[in-house]
Parts: sequence; C-alpha cells; structure tokens
Amino acid sequence: MATAGEQRTEQYERSVDRDVDGDVGCESDDDSRMQSPLADVLAFPSRIAREHIEPDVPLRTVVGEVLRDERHRQERTLADVATEAAVSLPYLSEIERGTKEVSSDLLSAVAGALDLTLVEVLEQCVGRLRGQLRGGSGIHMLAA
Repeated sequence: MATAGEQRTEQYERSVDRDVDGDVGCESDDDSRMQSPLADVLAFPSRIAREHIEPDVPLRTVVGEVLRDERHRQERTLADVATEAAVSLPYLSEIERGTKEVSSDLLSAVAGALDLTLVEVLEQCVGRLRGQLRGGSGIHMLAA
C-alpha cells in the first residue's frame, strides 16, 4: 500500500500533461489545484524576477559593507576597531573592502568591537541581500 506522500506524488504526476508547444499544464480546471508535494517547502524566485536584478554579490562584499557602514555610523577609525578586535589594520581594511574572506571567529570579534552581536551583523547582511533580490539595491538609469 502506498504512503500518503506517494499517493500525492502519483496524483500530481497524473494531473500534469504536456501542451503541443512543450509547456507543462494541467488537464482540467479541477486538477489545477493539484500541487507537487514539495510546492509548499521551497519557493524559488521566478526566472523573470531574477532577470532584472544585479548579479549575485559575494557575501564577503556584503559583510564588509555592513561592518564599514556601522564603523562610520559610530564615527570610529579603522585603527580603533582593529585594535579592539585584535586584528591588524590592513586585514580589517581588506575585510571591509570585501577582498578577504573572514572567519566566523574573526567576524564575531569585529562585531563585538562594534558593540554588535554576530546575529545582528548577519541580519543586516540578509536585509541587504533581500533588498537586492527585490531589485531595491541601487539606482538604475535608463537611456531614452
């Protein structure tokens, strides 16, 4: 006897057909409510939505921007934060510019020197990355 998940998968596979042009469609309006068993698990951005955003930015770049912006907001010098985090000034500069990957331990030390938790830094990074997915990462100029 088939499990509930296997039954849903079989129902889904029966409901899907191929149109003449190769597009996937449903046999009838009643079957249009059928979804893949995994449909509720992961929702990926559509290809159309992703065509209009900037290419993926490396995480190290976003982390560096968050750290630099917070340091500037606090009106602190690179040397001050580097000393408090026990990291060399040139290395911290490279992290802020996004040219060096940072370990979780070092990121935690720099975040602590900025009176932030590691979670707060990562949440700010996530916010910036989500803004890029929504197309809100910058100004777009179009020629007429």
